[in-house]
Amino acid sequence: MTLEELEDWYRTAPAPQMPVFLNEATEVTDYQLFVSSHFEGLKASTPEKIKAPLMKRLLEMKLVIEANS
Repeated sequence: MTLEELEDWYRTAPAPQMPVFLNEATEVTDYQLFVSSHFEGLKASTPEKIKAPLMKRLLEMKLVIEANS
């Protein structure tokens, strides 16, 4: 999935009830902040080693939303 496709998906995705645990170490308590900060990091000129975890967490959140819709 491209960054643009993922952004389009998040524009219409329903916000899940908070908190969301993506894994044992990642608790999301502010959905809007989570999404905006991750996309900002992906769009910035940051190294791939920083972008990879951001994309992974966005895809994990997408799975959580789809599983609960």
